[in-house]
Amino acid sequence: MALWFRHGDARFPFLWESGPQPPGRWHDAAHAPATYLADSPDTAWAEFLRHEEITDPADLRGIARRMWAVEVPDAVVEAAPQATLAAETLSGDRASYPACQRHAAELRHAGASALRAPSAALAPARGGGQKVDGGLIEASARDGATLVLFGGHWPDVRAWAAVDVGAPTLRQLQQVQHFAGAMASPGPA
Repeated sequence: MALWFRHGDARFPFLWESGPQPPGRWHDAAHAPATYLADSPDTAWAEFLRHEEITDPADLRGIARRMWAVEVPDAVVEAAPQATLAAETLSGDRASYPACQRHAAELRHAGASALRAPSAALAPARGGGQKVDGGLIEASARDGATLVLFGGHWPDVRAWAAVDVGAPTLRQLQQVQHFAGAMASPGPA
């Protein structure tokens, strides 16, 4: 089993079971529901911060989200095709969504029930997490990834609320690859 992460409004479950659902990078209104999962909490928070266009560290204090640890069967992850669009489309702003949505629709039409893609929100090489070695330090670099589950029926997927009401850290805000034109405030030195 693979462990993935998802942030969400604490009033709702971790999977979208039915529409209506606002369109996202990998689905339009006609292809809802779709559940977006991230390979790490840093990636999940980056996706949230970018989507909400949060760049000011002061705004972190107003966030109250549930963080889920979601167990997805290995067979689902292994069967999910990797998105194969140009890098600038995979990480583009909202103008790139139609191309991503068309690509996802093609994959679904070919039988895919999920897809894998690089995270559009986590800055490249910022998904390594942290480790302890003489104190808390950044772990070796790696990119973030997203797994999208199409449809609302996933009986073999289970989750645990890892944090009931939480917010991302300043470190996580600084890892976001924001939409074009948005600049993160540096925060306190």
